[in-house]
This record gives sequence, structure tokens and C-alpha cells, in this order.
Amino acid sequence: MKMNKIYLPILIAVAVAIGLLLGSTLNSFQDKDFLTKNSKRNKLNKLIDFIDREYVDDINTDSIVDLTVSGILENLDPHSVYISKKDLKSVTENMKGDFVGIGVNFYVYKDTVAVIKPIKNGPSEMAGIKPGDRILYADNYQLFDKQIQNDSLFSKLKGEKGSTVSITVFRKATNEKLKIKVKRDVIPIKSVDIALKVSDEVGYIKINRFAETTYDEFHKALLSLKRQGIKELVIDLRDNGGGYLEMAVAIADEILKDKELVVKTKNKKGTEDQTFATSKGDFENGKVYVLINENSASASEILAGAIQDNDRGTIVGRRSFGKGLVQREMPLGDGSAVRLTIARYFTPSGRSIQKPYEDKGEAYFNEFEKRFQSGELYEADSIKVADSLKFKTKKGRVVYGGGGITPDVFVPFEAKHGEEATVMIMQSGVVSYFVFEQLDKKRAFFNELDFKLLKAEVLEKDDYLDAFKQYISESGILLNFSDKEKIKKYLYAEFVKQLFDDNSYYEIILSEDAMIKKVLEIK
Repeated sequence: MKMNKIYLPILIAVAVAIGLLLGSTLNSFQDKDFLTKNSKRNKLNKLIDFIDREYVDDINTDSIVDLTVSGILENLDPHSVYISKKDLKSVTENMKGDFVGIGVNFYVYKDTVAVIKPIKNGPSEMAGIKPGDRILYADNYQLFDKQIQNDSLFSKLKGEKGSTVSITVFRKATNEKLKIKVKRDVIPIKSVDIALKVSDEVGYIKINRFAETTYDEFHKALLSLKRQGIKELVIDLRDNGGGYLEMAVAIADEILKDKELVVKTKNKKGTEDQTFATSKGDFENGKVYVLINENSASASEILAGAIQDNDRGTIVGRRSFGKGLVQREMPLGDGSAVRLTIARYFTPSGRSIQKPYEDKGEAYFNEFEKRFQSGELYEADSIKVADSLKFKTKKGRVVYGGGGITPDVFVPFEAKHGEEATVMIMQSGVVSYFVFEQLDKKRAFFNELDFKLLKAEVLEKDDYLDAFKQYISESGILLNFSDKEKIKKYLYAEFVKQLFDDNSYYEIILSEDAMIKKVLEIK
């Protein structure tokens, strides 16, 4: 795959697709009348029965029903989707914010499950599993030298809380095979990636989605930063495709003052619900900056719109995705579900930021390509807004509806030397895997290095840069290495992440971040 202007939009769109499908949702409900029979539904039921009983060949009618449901939803909007029984469990876990397992970050390296790093204080770390270990067996089930699907692999490592699995590992560093008993436990899936200070008075919180635990994670992070003396706050919603509407509202309530409007929703019957901030709030004073980009959608746009329309903070970045539809998850009774659009939401000024969806297919989700070609990602003047969709914020500033949140301060897509893909690649899994393999070659050596020695090892030599060039080339990715110092810095950050901690990793990459630099410049 060539990493150039042709393929970059596709890669970006794929990266955010799952988040966009999640969208802004309300809690699921059970409607007793939802499946009430009528003549049209009877017609569909009869057809399925005829095929099941009379059709000449054996047909899996369950698959026909799945196709039928998906086909019906395709005639609605792009965010009304069918979730099969197979997929629903993982979707639910992701939005619930935890699962029961052994707690390791891994990838399949040369047909073997390789542990990148056990989760800190998780079951595997407590049991003695180490970075670089190869997981050979889960109980008696072989996990190496075979094409194992991720869902099968996860099923062997997950289980009931408190249950025990016997993990057989090969430890390359000592050339020994070990059998380690791991007691499964609840493993959190973080929706707040990090919370740290980017300057003496500016705190930074990155939210990757709005799940059931997001508000609690955010509030805990906010209080921690306040104890460290922050006076200003950056909320990073870049590449956040949305999630639960209630979580975005709860976070807005921490920032907005009592009785300030957060969001309005309007359903099929025209019933409008308004949600207001309450008297509680742990950051109602102090400057706020919200970072958004073309992949910030739905609940992210609710939060950004509430901050912008109430003139509570500064929106920094690029125009957001443009999803103003609210979904509700409805169970279908067989383990599957439908996520159906049941309302539109409006920002406090009255804007709908839902972009047109006449084309409900790939072009709708891949609008990045259109923005890329139009120059919108590089020039604020290229952003197309409709003069007929003017609205005013609380203080009378003009804002626009019709397709995303337009930032107050524009930051272009990084394009130095034409390397639009550099930052994206350097924060991707390919770098994680490369660094793992470098560590794997001489783990004992790296384990002896402190921060200072590691920095000298990676940044003051070209050895790892040259090895990465070869690795990228063998992966079929074309990357311009003219800004080699930046690439080396990202490599160093990943070494730090795998050897030390996430906080140090983010401190390094945020020092290179164009939007963070802009915030510190305008503050």
C-alpha cells in the first residue's frame, strides 16, 4: 500500500469508521409493541417460512433475516445500523468500559501471540507475565502456529471474573517455557487516554469515545489536574467518533454555569427536549480549549457545540464530521440489535450540524477525501459554509450550521514537506510493532537503560531510523523521511511507552503537536 495523497483519505476514514457507527446513543430500551404483528410484517414472516420449508436448497434463513434487516436500514440514514449477535457483545463491552480477561496488550507476531506489555497492576502482570512472552497455550488450547481469528483468541483469554486460566508462555530472554496460572479479573477499557499538564497552568485531557465510564474518568482526571494547580483546560476530542449523549452532557455540566443550555433534541413528533447545565461544576471558571478534527463526531460535536455557543471556550482545529443524529439501541430478541435514529440534536444556538446524507454509502463516511481535495484541510478560507445557516452564540458571534462544528481557531493538517501521512503513521500500530521487535532482539540491554540513556540510544544514532526505513519499505508503505528528527522523536516516544509509561509517551508526542502548540501560543 502506498501512503500517498490517494490512499491517505481511505486510511483516515477506516480509522474512524467504528466510532462514527457508534455515534451519539441513548440507553437501550425494551418496547413491547415494537414487534407487534401487522399485515406487512406477516408478509415478511411468511416469505421466510416459505423459504425455510419449501425452497429446493438448504438455506440459512437466519442469514436471510440479517440481510433483510440490513437492507431495510440502508434505506434510512447512514447511522441506523444492524448489529449482529456476533458483534453485539464486543460493541457492548466497548461502550460499557470494561471486560473480564487476563489483561495484556499483544499482537500476533509470526503466528504467535506476543505480549507487548501486560496492563499495569492487571492479572497478567500480577501473575508474572512479562513483555516479550509468547503465549503458547490457554489451558490446553494451542495458540501458536495456526491461523487463529481474534474472536476465537479473545474467547480463550476472556472468561468469568475470578476464573483461572493456565497460560503457557515461552520467555525468549531466558529461553524457557513457563506455565503461569492467571486469575481473570475486570479489565478497564479506558475512554480517557491521558490527563497531564502541558504547561505549568494548562491541563490536557484526551477522550477517545463517550462510554459508560467516560464522565467518571474525566471527572477524576479533572480533579487530579486541579490539585496540580491548572488554571486552563484542553479537552482533546480529535478522532473521537462519539458514544453516549449523556456522557457529553455530564462533561459539559462540569464546565458550563447553572441553567446554561447544553443541547436540544427533537424527535419524529416534533417534541423538543432541552438539557441544561446544573449548579454543580468543577471547572466553571478558567479558560477552556476544545480540540477537534474531521473525525470528531456526534457526542464530540455536542460537547464542542455547547462550549462554543455559550462562549465558554475556544474551539481549535478543523471542521468536525457533521453528525447531528441520535440513536437508540433496540434489542431484537435473539442477541442482535438495531441502532435506530430516533431524534436530531441541535446546539444551544439552534444549529443542526448534521451534514447531508443523500449518499448514504462510502462517500458519506469518506468525506475526508473531498475535504482533502478541496483544500479545506489546509486553508480555513476553503471551508464551505451556507450563509443561510447563520446562528449566533450567547454573546452574538456568528456560527454556522449544516455540517460540523467550524473551529474558532483553524489549525491546518500537517503538511510540512508534503508529509501529510507522517504523524498518522508514527502514531499507528506499525510503529508499536516495529519497536516491539527492536526490543525483542535485545530486551536485557534495553531493560538496563534509564530515560537519559534510552534517549541517547534512539535519538543520537541513526540505527533505529534506518531499521524503521527498511521495516516501512517491507510493509509496502511509502513515507518521506526528510524530517528525520521528528520521526526519531516518535520512535523514541514509543520506546518510552513500552519500556516505561503512557504519561511520558504523551509528554513527548504532545511537544510536537501542532494544535497544542497553537493553544499555548494563543492562551
